[in-house]
Amino acid sequence: MSAQEEQANIGKVLSFLREWDRGDGTARSRMLNTFVTQNTGKTFYELELQFAQVASLFLARLTTWMRLTYMFRTYLGIQLKAIGIFLSTLSHDQYLMEFLEDGGVLTLLDILSHTQSKEEDKAETLRLLLTVSNAGRKYKEIICESHGVKIIAEFMAKSKTEENQETSWVLLESLSHGNPKYQNKIYKCLIALMSCTSPKAQRLVLHTLRTVQSKLKTANHSIVEPLLNVLRSLHLDVQEEAINLILDLKCYDVRPVLLSGLVALLRQTKEEVQEHQSIEGAEMIKVTGSLPVLVQRAAAAKAIRLLAAQDQQLSHELLSLGVIQPLLHAMGNREHIDAQIQASLTMEHFVRSSPVVEEQVQRLMGSMLFKAFMHKPETLYMNMDKTQADMLLSNKVDITEVLDAGLWKEG
Repeated sequence: MSAQEEQANIGKVLSFLREWDRGDGTARSRMLNTFVTQNTGKTFYELELQFAQVASLFLARLTTWMRLTYMFRTYLGIQLKAIGIFLSTLSHDQYLMEFLEDGGVLTLLDILSHTQSKEEDKAETLRLLLTVSNAGRKYKEIICESHGVKIIAEFMAKSKTEENQETSWVLLESLSHGNPKYQNKIYKCLIALMSCTSPKAQRLVLHTLRTVQSKLKTANHSIVEPLLNVLRSLHLDVQEEAINLILDLKCYDVRPVLLSGLVALLRQTKEEVQEHQSIEGAEMIKVTGSLPVLVQRAAAAKAIRLLAAQDQQLSHELLSLGVIQPLLHAMGNREHIDAQIQASLTMEHFVRSSPVVEEQVQRLMGSMLFKAFMHKPETLYMNMDKTQADMLLSNKVDITEVLDAGLWKEG
């Protein structure tokens, strides 16, 4: 560029800035629309060339205007897009640092937490925060220092659109990588997020938790209760992620609490088992239970089977916790077929791996029912009459004494 062309360009830029300083919101919005249209995808050097090396002055004006007016939401959308032009020029981090020094991250996080902001503006805000996070460790730390993890997590839990939930998740994933200073904070925040009501958010959080947990030497004990509660989800993809995390946690110090918690989920509650009532000379057990509880029981039975199948020691620990009796209860509870199926499949594992268990279960069931069970456990529920189901529900099988005496053997 010749000296004459450079002077002409400087004149244009100064005229642009004077027009900006004199203009009202409508005029500035119109100028920004033109700026976004003409400069999307340009590099740092191209912007500097166009703005005669005073692009930073324009960014400062833009950031200040947004910080002063974002609460009114009138021009927020185009302001965010224009700022995105600067922040996306990753060939140079000058604009990024200038934006952060002007309080840009705090403003973005405040927009995200402001309930009256439009969803599309929050979507653009998330994208800008993701750009900041992806720029490196020091930028991730700035977001975290500004309480960003909590704000992003709360937004993810409350967001009404799957797109924003997905972007929030990607942002949390980004913050969790290469950010050791705040790893535990992100971990605890993800644990709290498991209790959110959105199935989509739950599935994404569980996925990220597995990644974060794999980097840690210990597991926080607060992870167990919300994780077991997620098994109540009626969404199979959420359950699958939860069970995968349970399988991962078998190698951590929460293992005893996790195993005992899973066995406890199989046990019937006081509300489920009423006193035996005499009807036409026969005893009957009345079983009641909400669908989420029954779904949780089925998922717990499945998780127990997968754990036991991976490790003989795990199998022995579960038997020591008295898993056989509640499994038989679940097999006899005709209110929920899937729980019956999962409990039967899990029981098959223990029967085939331990002669003691096999003997006790066969004695309880009788030869005909036991034969049907061993032939095809997943269809046992179809071969049981009410009397047999009640027998399973009222069983008192306890093999823990045999285990304590050291008589248990793997098959």
